[in-house]
Parts: sequence; C-alpha cells; structure tokens
Amino acid sequence: MSRRVLETDGRDWVQRGIIAEEQRVQLLALYPAERPPLALLPLLGSLLILLSALSVVAANWQGLPEVVRLALLLGSLAGTYAAAEYFLRRQYESLGMGLLGLGLLLFGISILLTSQMYQLIGYDLSGLVAWAVAGVALTWVYGSRFLFILTVVIGGLVQGYNTGQLGAFSYLTAGLTAGGLGYYWWRRPDSVLGAVLASGLLWQAALLISHLHIKITWFFLPAMLLYAFGDWQPDRPAGRALQGPPLVAAFVFTLGLALFGESDIYAGRLRAPMLPYLAALGVVLALSAVGKQRRGRLGSLTDWLLLLPGFYFTGGLPLAVATLVVLYAYSGAVLWRAHQEQNPDRVTLGTVLFILTTAVAYFKLTWGFMDKSLFFLLGGGLLLGLSWWLRRRAARTFSTSEASKP
Repeated sequence: MSRRVLETDGRDWVQRGIIAEEQRVQLLALYPAERPPLALLPLLGSLLILLSALSVVAANWQGLPEVVRLALLLGSLAGTYAAAEYFLRRQYESLGMGLLGLGLLLFGISILLTSQMYQLIGYDLSGLVAWAVAGVALTWVYGSRFLFILTVVIGGLVQGYNTGQLGAFSYLTAGLTAGGLGYYWWRRPDSVLGAVLASGLLWQAALLISHLHIKITWFFLPAMLLYAFGDWQPDRPAGRALQGPPLVAAFVFTLGLALFGESDIYAGRLRAPMLPYLAALGVVLALSAVGKQRRGRLGSLTDWLLLLPGFYFTGGLPLAVATLVVLYAYSGAVLWRAHQEQNPDRVTLGTVLFILTTAVAYFKLTWGFMDKSLFFLLGGGLLLGLSWWLRRRAARTFSTSEASKP
C-alpha cells in the first residue's frame, strides 16, 4: 500500500465503514508525503546544454590557455559535486548519486587531460591510482551501491591501461579494490555487489597473470582465494554471490580443457610447477574448508571438484576422460545438493550443467567416427530424454516436499 492509494481511496473506505476516519489519519501518518518528482524536461534540457558546452570546449581545447583549461576542469568538478550535495540534501537520492558518479568520471577525465598537458601520463601511474582512491573514498562516505560498482569498473580500466599501455601492473590499485571495496562489502554484504566485486578482481587477476607471463592455472589461486573469502561471510546469499564468478571461471576452464585439451602441447601451457602450485592451492582449500566448517556448509566442498588438477595427465584420452569425470562429478554434486536443499533455482542450474556436460561428452566420444546425420539425431534424442528425466525427478522432489508440509 502507498500513501497515494490512501489519499485516493481512503475517504471511500470511511464512507463504506471499512475503516474509521481516525484510522485513516493514523494510516496516512505511517506514510510520509512523497517529494514531488523533478521535472524531466528541464533536467533533459539542462543536460543537453551541458553536452553542447562540453563539445565546444573539446573542439577548442588545444587552443585554450593552460590557466583556462585548469579553471574549466576545476569548475566542472566543483559544480558537479556541489549539485550532487544540493540534491542529496533534498533527498533526491537517484539524481544526487548520479551526479556523484558523473563527478567521479570527470575527475578521471581531468587527471588524463592534466597529465596530457604536462606530458605525465606516459610514465606516471599515480594520477590513475588517485582515481581509484577517489572512488573508494566516495563509496565509503556515501554508502552507495552505484558508486561501488562504478569504482570496480574504474579499477579494471586503470589496471587495463597500466598493463596494456604502460607495461606495468598497479598492485596498489588491486589492493584498493580488494581491500577498500572488499572490506566495504564485508561490512555491508550484498549479493549484486559481491558478484561485481568478484568479477572485477578476477579481471585484475587475469591481467596480472598475463603481465607476469606465467602459467594460466596460477589464475585460480587468487580466484579460489576469493571463493574461500565467501565461505567466511556470515550472510550466505552475499557469500555465494562472491563465489559465483570464480566457480564460473573454473567450470568454463574445465569445459574448455575437455573440448580442446587432448593435445599435450596445449595442456603443457597450463602446467604450473606441480609441488608449489598444489601446495598453494592446498592452503587455500584448507582456508575454505575451515570457513565452511564454521558456517556449517561442509557439503559445499564439492565445489572444489572443479579444481582437481587433471591437466597434469598426459594429453589425449586420459586427460579427456579425467576432465569429463570431473565435470560429471561436479554437476551431479550440484544436483544432489539442490535436491537435498529443495532449491528450485539450483536444481535448474544443476540440470543445465549436467546436460551441458553430457553434450560435451557425446561430442568428444562420437564425433570422430559416427555419421553426422546419425550423430545429431541420437544427440538430440539423448539430450531431450535426459532433460525430461531430470525435470521429472525435480518435479517429484518438490511434490514430495509440498506433501510433507503440514
């Protein structure tokens, strides 16, 4: 119910005897008066005028004196943040946060333009790192989900520019994203922010692996450290959201290994030194297991099946079979846990993973020798039959659970 419904229908309810006038007044008091919305046309008109001014400035930027350029940059920043504070104080949250985000973007643009004027951007990382620092600070000050997401994106852009154009990896930027935003998420757990943070950190981890020119499988050390961090989060939905991107990365990697890993040359590119790699991964596994045990989630240790190092097998049939066994074990474990928890979303996920694994196994085992028309006919029938059986199994599980309720 909203205040508008009470205002429009409340008097009619009083006349019909549904509620008394005093009750209508009390109900209205529970719903504070809504602030009038901002006029859309003046706002759009102002935005268009601003864009027009920016295009004029951009076209004549090189011809402006340095003092004028700096004044324009500082003035735009001050004006944007002042406007954001003005609207936030009047409880226009969406507009105020939007202006804060615009101010943060203008801050990054100002850093780039200032560095360009004084020819600093070619070798100095401090300006770009300051952009990430500003994003983290604004996120903490205003407690905004929008600023959190924007800062994760900014951290990824800064890191991408550092590694791609400057040939350096900014450990400070990675630390700010993991520490500053990670601690913010820990204190204020949120499912969407957990998935965004994990995706941003995985992107930076991939850039680090590329920058160091080391084996790809080292990527899963920071990825599963993120996963273990989610095991220690008391808020289960938020923790599971943080664990989602690492698990997706691990499943896609294993799926790719099943499809293309029969060549020993390809598998050799993945093999980090066995003892250091397995020792480091074992430490992360232990950290994850302790977190699961403390939170009563030891059943989810089956997620680590995806990290079984099958790529240490020689290429060919042994590697293909080992990888398919891992995929079947993982998708089967997801289905089993989903039925135990009677979670329909996870049942759907497990069904999709199991069918996808079956499709990959069928392709690997029959493509080379079966007639192609027969291949597609049998494959389609197999997948349709498997899908029907799994859905029937899920329907039976949930009908049984409904019948057992009092």
